Amino acid sequence: MTAPARRRALRAMGRAVLLLGAPQLARGAAGAAIVAVRVWPAQDYTRITIESDLPLAATHQMVEAPERLVVDIDGLELKAALRELVGQVRPDDPYIAGVRVGQFQPRVVRLVFDLKRPVRPEQFALLPVAAYRFRLVFDLYPVQAADPLLALIRDKEAAEAAAAQAVQDALGELIARIELPSPALPGPPAVLAPPPARPLAPAPGSAPAPAPAPAPPAVALSTPAPPPAPTPITAAERREVDRLVIVAIDPGHGGEDPGAIGPTGLREKDVVLAIALQLRDRLDALPHTRTLLTRDADFFVPLHERVRKARRVQADLFVSLHADAFMRPEARGASVFALSDKGATSAAARWMAARENSADQVGGVNVAQVKDPQLLQAMLDMSTTAQIKDSLKLGHDVLSHMGRVGRLHKRQVEQAGFAVLKAPDIPSILVETAFISNPEEEAKLRDPAYRKALVDALATGIRRYFAKNPPLARQRQL
Repeated sequence: MTAPARRRALRAMGRAVLLLGAPQLARGAAGAAIVAVRVWPAQDYTRITIESDLPLAATHQMVEAPERLVVDIDGLELKAALRELVGQVRPDDPYIAGVRVGQFQPRVVRLVFDLKRPVRPEQFALLPVAAYRFRLVFDLYPVQAADPLLALIRDKEAAEAAAAQAVQDALGELIARIELPSPALPGPPAVLAPPPARPLAPAPGSAPAPAPAPAPPAVALSTPAPPPAPTPITAAERREVDRLVIVAIDPGHGGEDPGAIGPTGLREKDVVLAIALQLRDRLDALPHTRTLLTRDADFFVPLHERVRKARRVQADLFVSLHADAFMRPEARGASVFALSDKGATSAAARWMAARENSADQVGGVNVAQVKDPQLLQAMLDMSTTAQIKDSLKLGHDVLSHMGRVGRLHKRQVEQAGFAVLKAPDIPSILVETAFISNPEEEAKLRDPAYRKALVDALATGIRRYFAKNPPLARQRQL
């Protein structure tokens, strides 16, 4: 190569380097850049997400005495963004007590999670999707998972014990008032004794004053005994399990998956969780009725896991709560969907099902956790004609009462292939409470009064369905 040609090549390379800019040069020197770190605590499991602009390679190991999870991330240098993980751990996290971050080796960052109890960690990576870049995920599951059906029974017993204690306290207060001494008959006004004078300091040189007489000992007030510790399952509890009517309530999205977002930033996952918690309280107040929430906090639950939770407790109904979004803000109104085994009843229903079924991609599912995907798909495809028929009845009862609260998008129950409705033996509906993408309806979803009216409509529709279709007797296995 001649000298002029060499100079031209060097100038071209220099221009290319300048075009890269400082961020690209720094990233090339320091490896991947951390975009965000997030921690999602819940009783079911705690999720740790590390989002970066390039894929991360990591290994982990468990250390005992005390329990710790040690994570080494290769090709990374410690930056401020990763240090933010320390502040993400909440005091009420069921599994993580704290986290320490340090540069273990020149190109290896070490994270040490101090644990409150033994966990079963799962590590997996997610490719970019929606607004997310590459994500490295750690899910911390309890070594011994709680039995959800037994938890329902114990919650019911605790609620009944609290109600009984409240009645007992009110009765005791009434008895105490009755047993108070009767007021004295009218007579001359009683002379109130003056309060005891405070002793004056003795004058200089005078004899000290005699010590006052000791006061009578105070009488200790009796306090109620603490509630007894939980005991193993009893025969009565087993009978109570079979008598229960169980409604599974499924607040959509959660955790890494915010769902739809309204014009002013209201997130679908927050709205439907608030509605689900209120609906749980309404239904739990009914006799012999308990609800199971597929999530009771801000964490992500895969679609198949939502179905599995409902089937695990042999629920009598499954109600999935969502808030619509559409490309045009003028779309409005509530909708109710049931499953279809013959295709969607409208193009909008097909579009809605495709949107909701993509939640696993956004929320993040560990595909390795599903041991047999074919078996899972077969289980989800076993939905029967009877289940769909009952779901349409439930949807009609709920939709008719929701129409008294606000506008309906469609006046009939629509059908589509929603994955979350594919429990083969449980009548299941998906309720789109409103179009969160519509400014007016987003404002309604923020309004506590509208949410209460919506919960009233859902609870009334469910009660109406049970009045016409009493649940069959169960023999639930604990």
